[in-house]
Amino acid sequence: MSVLKRNNVHVSGSGRPMLFVHGFGCDQNMWRLLAPHYEGRAQVILVDLTGSGGSDLGAYDRDKYATLEGHARDMCEVLREVAGGPAVFVGHSVSAMIGLLANLAEPGLFHSQVMVGPSPCYVNDGDYFGGFERSDIESLLETMESNYLGWSSNMAPVIMGAPGQPQLAQELTNSFCRTDPDIAKHFARVTFLSDHRADLPKLKSPTLVLQCSDDVIAPRAVGEYMARTLPDCTLRIIENVGHCPHLSAPGASVAAMDDFLAAH
Repeated sequence: MSVLKRNNVHVSGSGRPMLFVHGFGCDQNMWRLLAPHYEGRAQVILVDLTGSGGSDLGAYDRDKYATLEGHARDMCEVLREVAGGPAVFVGHSVSAMIGLLANLAEPGLFHSQVMVGPSPCYVNDGDYFGGFERSDIESLLETMESNYLGWSSNMAPVIMGAPGQPQLAQELTNSFCRTDPDIAKHFARVTFLSDHRADLPKLKSPTLVLQCSDDVIAPRAVGEYMARTLPDCTLRIIENVGHCPHLSAPGASVAAMDDFLAAH
């Protein structure tokens, strides 16, 4: 199977490669307010994770994607296929960890990492505050199993935040509802029960952690933890409510990314 078809790859512009990878329940369209800003100076690569958006749903293998490493291998394959050099990996939410794992597997493919609303572990553990108790995550996953569409309608506005932009919450709801429910349930369990804290110190590439000031999915404490743990990390806090600043605060997101890229 073609890698380009599997991940619905679209390439535009020229220059240093920038690979934009969406979060759970989304697709590459979520980058429409950010990616065009870079087309004049970068090779912009947009993908859908296998099982999401316009990807080949038939390629979704539950064994392969039982961990985030499966998606990380896919992203390495995409870069080997189309990138003209080491890439800036721009990953939202769970895809920030997918980018980290891809970088650790094949560091020569990567220039740097931009992590938008990342979390290495969503579950509180001793002194670590991930934002959720284990029972919270299990309850969330049980609700998804029993009523995925209802879960999507209730959770999407909470995840999006942006109270002054209700159209964005509706867009995220629609995106969740378009996702194959069986794949979404599987990917959610993999996402929310993952723990990649031990991998953070291994990442040598320069990294920007782009954190919203008020984010229920990836609280500010998580961004601060990552800034302490990643070897070469810049933490930028955006005054914004929600988990999707690339949609609800694109100007501030671009400004933070431009500062980081100019410094590296």
